[in-house]
Amino acid sequence: MSNAKTTRPTRQFRSTNIDMCSGSLPKKMLLFALPLILSSVLQLLFNAADLIVVGRYVGDEALAAVGSTGALINLLTNLFIGLSVGANVLVARFTGARRDKDVEETVHTAILTSVISGAFLALVGFLFARPLLQLMDTPADVLTGAAHYMRVYFLGMPIMMLYNFGSAILRAIGDTRRPLYYLSIAGCVNVALNLMFVLVFGMGVEGVAYATVISQLISAVLVVNNLAHQNNACRLSYSKLRIHAKKLAAIARIGLPAGLQGCIFSLSNVLIQSSINSFGKLAMSGNSAGVNIEGFIYVSMNAWHHTTLSFAGQNYGAGQYDRIRKALRWGLLFVFLFGAGLGGTALLLKSRLISIYTKDAEAIAYGCVRMSVICVCYFTCGIMDVIVGALRGIGFSLLPTLTSLIGVCGFRITWIYTYFRAHHTLRVLYMSYPISWCITIVLHCIVYLWWLHKNRDRF
Repeated sequence: MSNAKTTRPTRQFRSTNIDMCSGSLPKKMLLFALPLILSSVLQLLFNAADLIVVGRYVGDEALAAVGSTGALINLLTNLFIGLSVGANVLVARFTGARRDKDVEETVHTAILTSVISGAFLALVGFLFARPLLQLMDTPADVLTGAAHYMRVYFLGMPIMMLYNFGSAILRAIGDTRRPLYYLSIAGCVNVALNLMFVLVFGMGVEGVAYATVISQLISAVLVVNNLAHQNNACRLSYSKLRIHAKKLAAIARIGLPAGLQGCIFSLSNVLIQSSINSFGKLAMSGNSAGVNIEGFIYVSMNAWHHTTLSFAGQNYGAGQYDRIRKALRWGLLFVFLFGAGLGGTALLLKSRLISIYTKDAEAIAYGCVRMSVICVCYFTCGIMDVIVGALRGIGFSLLPTLTSLIGVCGFRITWIYTYFRAHHTLRVLYMSYPISWCITIVLHCIVYLWWLHKNRDRF
């Protein structure tokens, strides 16, 4: 990587960008995280609108079809979404160090990589949707609808990857407000198209997939337009789009472990989804509703992962190491407050919330079983992610990935094939989540303390 720095004495920030290297950390982290939380909630509303429309107006088979694809979609996409994490860290670090040429090369490498990876995913998802769903033991009465949904969804993958990489770049320079504005527009379009395609044109699960793809196209176009009009080193110039080998290698060094972790997490979730499928379509329907409700809690916590990651990256680049430790402490406090507060609220309202998605009493009961296990200690998942965010922000990605794989994936897979096999109930299956989070927190704390000891001359 080039060590050349910009010759400008100061770096100018746009009004929507947050300078992460000075000022009050809790205030600036809140200013960064709150728009990110709202953006993530809006993005999740895309899927919630899909589920609510098909569950209410098409039926539980359609609800199960759409909901059952989530784990498989994540399995196929997380490796490349992990690369966007690498791009975020690299842009944040170079921005903190005021290395404008390196920022420019990273941005153009990342954007071109997003389009190429999206095209690859579109091909794989379209060709292998049905065989992969069959491997998950998807019931016959759900399989066709799930396959149709996945094929349409994956045709839009190039624009979805473009949005993910573009918004990661904006986060790296402290702008989380504009992605919120763009998703607000796209979210309104998504809801309107859902209702039109399903109620007016009777398109079923394909209709909600088309609505999601079109709305994502709008948000991607807006993000790319924003990058094209930046007044800093992140400005996107189409004539400069090329792969810079050193920048791609650096993105991959940080992002591939994150992506690999996401893929293997999703593999364990695919095994869990396969186990849920064995209980029938009503269990799948209730589980789908529960997962979607929990998703609103998760994205609120995951925003603190991205906040800690971006603040750690910029301050690491600027050489302000003490702010990294403080950012981690504040991130842990905030994620606990958000996770415990939202999890407790969802637990109290679980029946009413699930009834928004489905009218079937048995499906609602299945969803309540899931939420009664997950929501009570969901904040531990957030704590786990914030610690990883701090470590990845300073470029330390491989060992946290390995500990996550052991603590989460290794435990869940072992649980499924041992304790769950002997005690075949949904409650026992869902218990694998909170236990694995607690184990992984302990492992991450050991890694973090080891890293601090290794770098005690700076920290």
